[in-house]
Amino acid sequence: VQLQASGGGLVQPGGSLRLSCAASGNVFRIVAMGWYRQVPGKQRELVASLTNGGSTDYADSVKGRFTISRDNARNKVFLQMNSLKPEDTAVYYCHTKTWNGWAAGDYWGQGTLVTVSS
Repeated sequence: VQLQASGGGLVQPGGSLRLSCAASGNVFRIVAMGWYRQVPGKQRELVASLTNGGSTDYADSVKGRFTISRDNARNKVFLQMNSLKPEDTAVYYCHTKTWNGWAAGDYWGQGTLVTVSS
């Protein structure tokens, strides 16, 4: 599975951004898609995930501000980020988890930088 993320950029505090990620390849094996983020010197952390069954998981720090959604017909996942804060500044990575019947797989996009600053 290949992932192509887009939509990062510079935004002022309180602003909004929408990240997009398109999956290609063996997309029929995807069981969940999501977003992680990482800042220098820290571990990559889960931001939000969405399973094929519709279950979502959000980091406590983004609940009520970020919304994850999917367009299954186009194999895309989106992250709508509202009320952005400077601490949301990070490189955001698209992620997908796959299952081929006997083993799980993890795939990552190339990362897109989100900078929240005035």
